[in-house]
Amino acid sequence: MSQNDKNKSKFYLDLDARWTAHNYNPIPVVIKKAKGAWVKDVDGKKYLDCLSAYSSQNFGHRHPKLVRALKRQLGKVVLTSRAFCNNSMGEAAKKLCKLTDYEVFLPMNTGAEAVESALKIARKWGYEKKSVAENKAEVIVCEDNFHGRTITIVGFSTDPQAKDGFGPITPGFKVIPFGDIDALKKTITKNTVAFLFEPIQGEAGVIIPPEGYIKKAQKICKKENILMIADEIQTGFCRTGNLLACDFESVKPDITLVAKAVGGGIYPVSGVLSSWEIMDVLTPGTHGSTWGGNSLGMAVLEAVVDLIEEEDFSERAQILGSYFIKGLKRIQAKHPDKIKEVRGRGLLIAIELDVKSRPYTEAMKNNEPVGLLAKETHEFSIRFIPPLIITKKELEWALSVVEKVFSEI
Repeated sequence: MSQNDKNKSKFYLDLDARWTAHNYNPIPVVIKKAKGAWVKDVDGKKYLDCLSAYSSQNFGHRHPKLVRALKRQLGKVVLTSRAFCNNSMGEAAKKLCKLTDYEVFLPMNTGAEAVESALKIARKWGYEKKSVAENKAEVIVCEDNFHGRTITIVGFSTDPQAKDGFGPITPGFKVIPFGDIDALKKTITKNTVAFLFEPIQGEAGVIIPPEGYIKKAQKICKKENILMIADEIQTGFCRTGNLLACDFESVKPDITLVAKAVGGGIYPVSGVLSSWEIMDVLTPGTHGSTWGGNSLGMAVLEAVVDLIEEEDFSERAQILGSYFIKGLKRIQAKHPDKIKEVRGRGLLIAIELDVKSRPYTEAMKNNEPVGLLAKETHEFSIRFIPPLIITKKELEWALSVVEKVFSEI
């Protein structure tokens, strides 16, 4: 490719299409540089990032404190495997547990790994601690869930695109409507070991359950002696205006799953937070990960915890989220034929349309001279998940682009 080519993006898009699997349909932008809330493509065009890698970039691209932590650790050691110990894992786990008020952390790498780990823990806990008959353990999940894309997880998805063609599905899961407390009560049996849920369903289009739902679900779980497992992978670490989304109802689940933001958008980190009474079902040889708890990831995790304790990102998410939601509702009032609903909490926000959303996200990206990056989900919704370091002025500009796009299309 000649450096004089005017459209370098097409070169890289064609390269991706030829040499990588077609399991995504990305917005056609090729990002080369990123800092804070802004990114730049290979053609030099600038964009405001209002997706934050699905909450991975809660603290903005390349946050200097996190980058410094990464560089410091790179000069020491990156990976030892869990065959040996390193001097980063314990300190990072201690800080994370104290921040979240849990006793123990199981470090993994990706969100799906954290979910799979929790499912293994729940089943083993059911057999060893609840005396469920062997191979009879059941886990209750919710419709429209998104917990990852492994073969077990897609088996209990209700999204045909995620599930169809990947059978036979893993047994042992029951699906109930999200937010329906009566359905939860009715579905529990003597073999139920856990209830796995998202406090806000992000991938489904930022679906918020009825007020009090999480608190009621916790009472039922305690009464029936089943584990309450909250998937906070997208909602956690100040995204919704609290450290964790379950904090809005003062609920501490038996198990909380974390990923995305805990790696600061710098390095993949995930894991399971719980009590020793639950976690001690894992013994040497029953679970593991070569990279889980690696020195580099743990150094970044520790820096993320320090950053959260230094700055009030939750308050920023509340204030800026309220401002952005109000702005989107003003746009909705002007275009009621296109925008059905605006919903969100903190800076996890979505608009639901009466028309297909992809043309709108592409038009935002194509705005000149500066583009806006957001992403459609489930065909008729658009998610806005800007970095928590974004400013009110930048959100005001984003709203002007959204209004312009809805006026023009």
